[in-house]
Amino acid sequence: MLHLSDIWFIAIAVLWAGYFVLEGFDFGVGILLPVLGRNNAERRAMINTIGPVWDGNEVWLLTAGGATFAAFPGWYAAMFSAFYLPLLLVLVCLIFRGVAFEYRAKRDSDRWRAGWDAAIFGGSLLPAILWGVAFGNVLHGIPLNAAHNYTGNFFSLLNPYSLLGGVTTLSLFTLNGALFLALKTTDDLRRRANALAWKIGLVAIVAGAAFLAWTGASYRSPGHVATGVASVLFAVVAAGTLIGGVLASRLGREGWAFTAVAVAIVTATGSLFTALFPDVLRSSTSPAFTLTVGNASSTAKTLALMTVVACIFLPFVLLYQGWTYWVFRKRVTVPGGTAGSPAVPPAVSPGGTGTGSSDSVSLIGPDPAEPETAGR
Repeated sequence: MLHLSDIWFIAIAVLWAGYFVLEGFDFGVGILLPVLGRNNAERRAMINTIGPVWDGNEVWLLTAGGATFAAFPGWYAAMFSAFYLPLLLVLVCLIFRGVAFEYRAKRDSDRWRAGWDAAIFGGSLLPAILWGVAFGNVLHGIPLNAAHNYTGNFFSLLNPYSLLGGVTTLSLFTLNGALFLALKTTDDLRRRANALAWKIGLVAIVAGAAFLAWTGASYRSPGHVATGVASVLFAVVAAGTLIGGVLASRLGREGWAFTAVAVAIVTATGSLFTALFPDVLRSSTSPAFTLTVGNASSTAKTLALMTVVACIFLPFVLLYQGWTYWVFRKRVTVPGGTAGSPAVPPAVSPGGTGTGSSDSVSLIGPDPAEPETAGR
């Protein structure tokens, strides 16, 4: 029988899966900014593909952290203590990245824009690696004592398994970003994004397969057959959809490719969480010191109240975010990229784009007067 603590463990897994998919392509676009953006117009177009949605995507991280704090305070305290420096680096990167989106177009200066472009690149690259390292350590185990206090240091987190996790998330997020750009741009930029997605996809397949195989072989919870089988099934689906997504990108089927890779990220996250359950943070010092769903959760009354609140407000949040993606569903065109592309009045936000539409919006107007993230 599932208890409320089990349900909230599943809910937190879903929140992290949503964050990795949505913020994953944000990070991917930022990482590819100096790779695909050959000039300022192309880099502006790339930033505008995520302009209306990047900050909404970060809400999934805040919700996952808040849900962990409320539902599993013991897990939250031990994890944030152990990962204090990596999480601080992630926070600093997200701050600089967010400021860069807002300030990049405030001055007509190549040097000014280059500095903020570097902030977007670095602020996307480092978190894409660190999230994989962090979750690798959650499964691998960290030095915890009987009081569930962390007894290691930063270098204790840099083991081969967690580093492979960092390579996996980096390659998956970069692939997701390339496919998102292929969906959201036109002409040469779209073609180059598709071509690059194929190459990144090969790296993602190798890294992802190695990481999931290592997880299944070494880090499944002993004595829990059902979750072990579920973890393997999730891993098989993740591998299949990832390979299918890469092949679809090779054939130019951008929508199918992006959807398949998104499913691969979700199911890979599901594989990790089911391999972890019923533990939430393993101790490499002694299995007796491991935090579990049972000993790290809040009281039943707290979990019940959280469940009621989530059932009331979560549908509204999902509807609003879905509506946002629908409103900004059109493609972004680089100025001069497509002959006869329909121009829009300067009052229309350059961020007015989105997936799944063959229509496009041209970016016009002087760069300093038109913030890339306007209209959110």
